[in-house]
Amino acid sequence: MHSGLRKLREWAQGLGISTFVGSSGRVFPTDLKAAPLLRSWLHRLRASGVRFHMRHRWLGWDGGDATGQRLRFATPHGEALIAADAVVLALGGASWARLGSDGAWVEPLAARGVAVAPLRPSNCGFHVARATADGTLAAGWSEHFQTRFAGAPLKNVALSLDGEGGAAKQNGEFVVTDYGVEGSLVYALSAQARERIARDGHATLALDLLPTHSAEQVGAEVARPRGSRSLGTHLKSRLGLGGAKAALIYELLPRPVIDDATQLAAAIKALPLTLSQTRPIDEAISTTGGVRFEAMRAGLMLDAIPGVFCAGEMLDWEAPTGGYLLSACFASGVAAANGVLAHLRP
Repeated sequence: MHSGLRKLREWAQGLGISTFVGSSGRVFPTDLKAAPLLRSWLHRLRASGVRFHMRHRWLGWDGGDATGQRLRFATPHGEALIAADAVVLALGGASWARLGSDGAWVEPLAARGVAVAPLRPSNCGFHVARATADGTLAAGWSEHFQTRFAGAPLKNVALSLDGEGGAAKQNGEFVVTDYGVEGSLVYALSAQARERIARDGHATLALDLLPTHSAEQVGAEVARPRGSRSLGTHLKSRLGLGGAKAALIYELLPRPVIDDATQLAAAIKALPLTLSQTRPIDEAISTTGGVRFEAMRAGLMLDAIPGVFCAGEMLDWEAPTGGYLLSACFASGVAAANGVLAHLRP
């Protein structure tokens, strides 16, 4: 087992929380609940003398402070100034404004000369576009498809990013939404898709509706004579394609392709799904961008503001959703804490 995983599990066990390592290599609480771990952690911190000041919002630094190290806070009792020998900022990204992670920290850090990459959505949903009869792209699903299938899950499918530099095909599931698509399989490709949209104005994913079937199997079943049965009935009986999966074929393919058995079989294994833009950043699970690593010294201390350290999602890194995000935040927290100890060591 990787030493980082072992240390994380030992830390959780010290809080009375048993864990296991999933097939993805991520660490999960045995009961799959985070609240007990958080409660135990907070209890131990308070018992160790850590003081928590709730409902305090950081406003930046005191401009009249000659050292530039006195922090301003908005509190329920008015503004407060606090001096510290060392500061660790762990202020999150910009995708959970209702919980305080609104990216408001970017301006005060940039004003002090800290290089910050723009915050953008990560692990997010996307708007779709569909080809029209004249070959142009129309925004969103057709009214018929949206009305019938918004909220429908697409299970046991695979996605890959079409074209050069595309990601390898990944299996999983996602959800059709009223605006487009979202869900774990979409999140896994969100970084590459977002960059492709920024470059080309859109990103085309290849959707494999039947990843457990070979192209030859699909081709043989589609080409099998169907007699008086409709194509929809034929696809349902021979390949199990029905519901939202079958509806996507009619939504995304031109009629000549649907009517040609060879082209239809190929499309079932690589249905072109065009993404036009990300959903708003406040809906994203996480964000990319933030404090650039070249703006920090060893130990995650800001080069422009000695004694100030950064950790967590406010750093310029990106990871798939789930335990990878949490593990990276834990790791950067440990690195920043060790940086503080080294900075304060006489």
